[in-house]
Amino acid sequence: MGWPFIGETISFFKPHRSDSIGTFLQQRVSRYGKVFMSNLCGGKAIVSCDQELNMFILQNEGKLFTSDYPKAMHDILGEYSLLLATGEIHRKLKNVIISFINLTKSKPEFLLCAENLSISMLESWKNCREIEFHKEVKMFTMSVMVNQLLSIKPEDPARRYVLQDFLTYMKGFVSLPVPLPGTAYTNAIKARKRLSTRVMDMIKQREQEMKKGLREEDFLDVIMSNEDLNYEEKVSIVLDILLGGFETSATLLSLVVYFLAKSPNDLQKLKEEHESIRAKKGDEELLNWEDYQKMEFTQRVMSEALRCGNIVKTVHRKTTHDIKFKEYVIPKGWKVFPIFTAVHLDPSLHENPYEFNPMRWTDKGKMNKKTTAFGGGVRVCPGGKLGKLQIAFFLHHLVLSYRWKIKSDEMPIAHPYVEFKRGMLLEIDPTT
Repeated sequence: MGWPFIGETISFFKPHRSDSIGTFLQQRVSRYGKVFMSNLCGGKAIVSCDQELNMFILQNEGKLFTSDYPKAMHDILGEYSLLLATGEIHRKLKNVIISFINLTKSKPEFLLCAENLSISMLESWKNCREIEFHKEVKMFTMSVMVNQLLSIKPEDPARRYVLQDFLTYMKGFVSLPVPLPGTAYTNAIKARKRLSTRVMDMIKQREQEMKKGLREEDFLDVIMSNEDLNYEEKVSIVLDILLGGFETSATLLSLVVYFLAKSPNDLQKLKEEHESIRAKKGDEELLNWEDYQKMEFTQRVMSEALRCGNIVKTVHRKTTHDIKFKEYVIPKGWKVFPIFTAVHLDPSLHENPYEFNPMRWTDKGKMNKKTTAFGGGVRVCPGGKLGKLQIAFFLHHLVLSYRWKIKSDEMPIAHPYVEFKRGMLLEIDPTT
């Protein structure tokens, strides 16, 4: 059970390759099996590397289990974050976010924005030999989201300030809650305050403009018009959408490029799919929804990158009742950690699990039952489809415009959110 109070928390969260389960889990699964006890984040805990128990936990959110994230995340995210909210507040906030996703993905303006920003970023690389890909695509995905949500244009300086604050915000998630100047925890709280102030100022400015009939409606206006939400909830929804939309999408795009660099045959298949789509369009003609629906191999590549790369290692839950599951009894009040990575890399579920093989997704329904890349139950990530759409458009132009190589020692690191050892430094070469 490790040291008093801190238990095995440091070993559990120790950075490791995200395309592996890490030494801590390897050692304990081999010694105790797929479900074992530990002492994590200040309390007794059950760690589950078992697919059935993980699904049981996810499907019984709000009934037998509740969200239980560390104090640092509560301080940084705020009480109205979708990640932390429970019960009726969670349902209300999630419904608003789902309405944003559904409205946005069906808008031609979103497709146009995602493609134009893709083309613009790739054009800016023309004279570069190397690029820090993960950093670059964070700017791309942030630009798409702030454009669609807040109507902030790419040339607006506010875009860069928002990105910088979000990067600081992210670093604080996994920090120790030490309230001293200069710590990641303190810096993250300050960054969230700046972001909240910026969004609140925009809301108040919009309210004045709407009274005068000076605005065309965008999604921030839709949020503002929701009378069931208070100001803090409105700000939190904006920050949740921005965070999920830019960080997760940028990481998935980086993982796709990483695995394709190591899989030349799959890269060639992907290129052929996009060449076929491009051959049926005019030289300057942009993509549309019908083109996206033809990207079947692209979908398999993204799904396999999610399985292998593991953007989310685990979630934090706590039991609200004594629970019996098969031969296991989990007492009320214990922490529970379902490990998604372990299921994604389980050889009893996936043949050659450490091999990047998009063709295993030919039966998507069957594969979805063996993976939880976007979580599950009432807390399943609502923005997955929107993220994949902008990634597919970016990949279309990337594979037709560039060849790339990664450094031999590059790897994705679970920290616990995914970072890259070298920031995904790519050597790039234009195809024409």
